[in-house]
Amino acid sequence: MPQLSSARYGKDNIRVYKVHRDEQSGTQTVVEMTVCVLLEGEIDLSYTEGNNSVVVATDTVKNTVYVLAKQHPVTPPELFGAIVGTHFSETYEHIHSAHVKVITHRWTRMIVDGKPHPHSFLRDGSETRNVEVTVNEAKGINIRSALAGLLVLKSTGSAFHSFIRDDYTTLPDVYDRILSTEVDCGWTWNTYGAISDVESAAPQFDEAWETARKTTLDTFATDNSASVQNTMYKMCELILAAVPSVGAVDYSLPNKHYFEIDLSWHQGLKNTGKDAEVYAPQSNPNGLIQCTVKR
Repeated sequence: MPQLSSARYGKDNIRVYKVHRDEQSGTQTVVEMTVCVLLEGEIDLSYTEGNNSVVVATDTVKNTVYVLAKQHPVTPPELFGAIVGTHFSETYEHIHSAHVKVITHRWTRMIVDGKPHPHSFLRDGSETRNVEVTVNEAKGINIRSALAGLLVLKSTGSAFHSFIRDDYTTLPDVYDRILSTEVDCGWTWNTYGAISDVESAAPQFDEAWETARKTTLDTFATDNSASVQNTMYKMCELILAAVPSVGAVDYSLPNKHYFEIDLSWHQGLKNTGKDAEVYAPQSNPNGLIQCTVKR
């Protein structure tokens, strides 16, 4: 007899833009997000019997996000995600878990004539600040914060050698190489008991994001990297040391390869080894290195 083993549903790609206007200074601050909300609970009948009496319509989910964005702060996103998740778990008795993902898109204030402009912004990259919140009525509030899409490159200071060699290996040892990756870094907070605990912790969320971003950039730039694996582990250690309320840090770093081009076919032109200056950026296939470090 088939049984429904798991089920969740909701609304994805809810696009939200909110502006805060400071009447005294005339400065405006903007936030743009993409939100996903998925609900779990006693909803089996809608799947097994076509009984929609247990369904909170996904359009209702979308509308709720807009109303809550009007009524509450949307920064830090960890707090807003917890507010949204708590609303659904407390409002509907048969909904026992709410999963909320918030992607915050970059809008950086423009500098005009050497001064921050009060209401003009630019998108200076595809990097996003991401949050995943799970509100469970029995287990509390779990939050994973993250930065994603941060594209970095160093033109030297990276090596990869002394790895396993066998009949399938063609990669040479490299003692100086270009290292580039698109950073996906996450940190998981210790579980919060209630929304009031998240509210109390709110100042920590921005500080942790700034710490994780700075640690990532500083370590990437200054570490004489023996491998992506070793560099990412150092990043995890430093973030755990700096943010006591975080229980685990994870990284996912895909290699962005740049290959030397042998130009010796053209009048003996040297462009390999120490003479390499012109490279061919590559897309696929690429290495993908991941790790999670816990306390």
